[in-house]
Amino acid sequence: MQLAADANVLLSAVVGGRARDVLAHPRVEEVVTTASTLAEVQEYLSQLARKKRLALDTVLLAAATLPVTVVERPVYAAKIKTAMKSLGRRDPDDVELLALALHARIPVWSNDKDFEDAGVDWFTTAALLKKLGI
Repeated sequence: MQLAADANVLLSAVVGGRARDVLAHPRVEEVVTTASTLAEVQEYLSQLARKKRLALDTVLLAAATLPVTVVERPVYAAKIKTAMKSLGRRDPDDVELLALALHARIPVWSNDKDFEDAGVDWFTTAALLKKLGI
């Protein structure tokens, strides 16, 4: 199974949430994301470390070692217009991730309900845990 991961699930994995179980599952072959999604993760790391009372160095290391492949924008650029029509008004920050999922024909993994009617399969972490039998 391949998945296009949103920032919220990656941030959960960084702090040891259940998303980490999904990333480690043998049926999850590859998790991809966009550079903009990864930038969003980076943006919230220090705030997350403070909130969870974790050492910033530990959180930064956990983020750096996430088993996620970043797909560059030119690969999925042809789908950005379609993704913008579907999601642009609700959450413009997620347009590139949707474009990637549309291009690769893979599900989006996000706890954000904006993907519910976005034209791709969408899984929350809870749904993936159930699907994977965890």
